[in-house]
Amino acid sequence: MENLAENRTAYTDLEPATDIPNENHYYLNMGPQHPSTHGVLRVLLEMDGEYVVDPQPVLGYGHRMQEKMAEHKNWMAFMPNTGRMDYAAALPYNHGYVALFERLCGIEVPARAEYIRVITSELNRIVSHHLWIGAMLLDMGAFTPILYTFDDREQVLDILEDVTGSRLTYCYFRVGGVCKDIDDKFVEKTRAFIKRQRERFDIYNKLVTGNIIFIKRTEGVGVISPDMARRYGVTGPVLRGSGIAYDVRKNEPYSVYPNFDFEIPVGRNGDSYDRYMVRLLEIEQSLRIIEQALDQLPEGSFLGKAPKKMKMPTGDCSFSVEAARGELTYYLVSGGGDIPYRLKIRVPSYSNLSVLPELCQGMLLSDLVAAMGSMDLVIPEIDR
Repeated sequence: MENLAENRTAYTDLEPATDIPNENHYYLNMGPQHPSTHGVLRVLLEMDGEYVVDPQPVLGYGHRMQEKMAEHKNWMAFMPNTGRMDYAAALPYNHGYVALFERLCGIEVPARAEYIRVITSELNRIVSHHLWIGAMLLDMGAFTPILYTFDDREQVLDILEDVTGSRLTYCYFRVGGVCKDIDDKFVEKTRAFIKRQRERFDIYNKLVTGNIIFIKRTEGVGVISPDMARRYGVTGPVLRGSGIAYDVRKNEPYSVYPNFDFEIPVGRNGDSYDRYMVRLLEIEQSLRIIEQALDQLPEGSFLGKAPKKMKMPTGDCSFSVEAARGELTYYLVSGGGDIPYRLKIRVPSYSNLSVLPELCQGMLLSDLVAAMGSMDLVIPEIDR
């Protein structure tokens, strides 16, 4: 009974104040098992009828202490953890982590390895956007689109499985390159997918982009102004949906991205529809990058020389990449040796979620589902 009392006290600490200003207000829990939160995210909603008065995210239900684990493992042993934060797009997390140590230790990466990293990361970005488009439409009551997006997604996962050995939580990159080279079969299947995907955009546009129900559910819903986006530090498609053309691949170029010609799609109104359009257009831009990378793919080694037991110099270092949901930054403090003194991971979903309380005040509950779905949140990334 004592434990029960303690648990009840801990739970009620999360509840809002009891002096409700309006006797017609009530409280509704959205999550932590609600399907539209896509993970163990709880949003405590103060409601006035069907209108949201105050939405408050409650985090920590799936916290796994990733950063603390990084302080107790050597740099190589932590590598699999990177793919378990943003499980929908793990390869950019691989990329940022290995590039951090390459910058810190001055390790050169063969050109072929950098091209392979870009190709596989962009394929992973595409499947992440496929997952989001299908899941968001499913949250809003449309079942058919997810059948098409998952069909396309499976084509890419087959390609990535051939070279990485995995279909979801990848651990493919290594300090100095990648663990396996790509072959002619990989190139042939990737080019076939590019052709197929471009033919499928017409289906997406008929099912979703021009669907009057989808338009009415998303246009003008969840408008994030450029000022609000800057105040909360949102990044990725959420930021670009508000008309700000910031993309780490362009603004702070890394790897071989400067070698490719691609555009940064931006929205005009900053609403949920714009965020959908940005991600759909980003799929085409990723196809352009992959196509150019395959055309320019150099010969040579896929893995450079990196010591198996690497001693990091004393100091600090950071590295940023453009993950599928926005800017991902690793910041490392080293005291020497092969175990970091501190590793801080700045993930995009955390700052993107922080805009929710201000964004969704006064919104209909059904609109909150659309607005929150348009942010493409991955909860294990937040609860890292």
